[in-house]
Amino acid sequence: MRAIWTGAISFGLINIPIKIYSAIETSTLDLDMLDKKDHANIKFKRVNEITGKEVDYANIVKGYKIEDKYIILEDEDFEAADAIKSKTIDILSFADEKDIDSLYYEQPYYLEPDKSASKAYALLRDAMEKSGKVGVTSFVMRSKEALAILKPYKNVIVLNKIRFQQEIRDTKDLKLPAVTKKTTAKELDMANKLVEQLTEKFDISAYKDEYSEKLLEIIKAKGKGTKAKTPELKVVHKQSDDLMAMLKASLENKKSS
Repeated sequence: MRAIWTGAISFGLINIPIKIYSAIETSTLDLDMLDKKDHANIKFKRVNEITGKEVDYANIVKGYKIEDKYIILEDEDFEAADAIKSKTIDILSFADEKDIDSLYYEQPYYLEPDKSASKAYALLRDAMEKSGKVGVTSFVMRSKEALAILKPYKNVIVLNKIRFQQEIRDTKDLKLPAVTKKTTAKELDMANKLVEQLTEKFDISAYKDEYSEKLLEIIKAKGKGTKAKTPELKVVHKQSDDLMAMLKASLENKKSS
């Protein structure tokens, strides 16, 4: 694995030099974009809008437009905005993980300690494991400030980026059913029974990206001249359907399976 960020965790007066690695890899198929006419690969180029010529990545700079003029930013400008956060993952506080809504979670990363910091790394990891707490942190990666939590996972400390509150859209523009007393006690009780019946211990290994596997099968079959059949989708229920009857049927169906 290749490190995507290097710096240190700041834990009180303790500094723990670390490297960050992505904790995930995509399971989707790597599909190329082709020209419909001749199936030639589509290539994207960085083009100067004035000259129309391609620009090498090494010659590209970042700028911010103020009025009609661009202010060009250098690497040192990004670091100068907050040199500490550019190199330090500062633990601001500790919290119960259950207090952080899953809506805020983004991408997870693995943290690897420098050889000289193994003892301090293990101390922080084991302290979080024993207390059941996660560390709330703030740092800068790729010229953007990030909020994140640190948590132990097996023998590694995982950094999981979380979104800022202002990044979550308001739900006021969604057409949602109002919270009313129209749901009867019997319907709610029956729905709860179905929830209980379908409840089981969560095992992540039981879930796989089956879509990509099936899509690959279709690609292989198509390569041999076999065209896949598209299954018909049925409407599950209408607004006028008897929910109570459907709940009862669901419970009976689960019992018989």
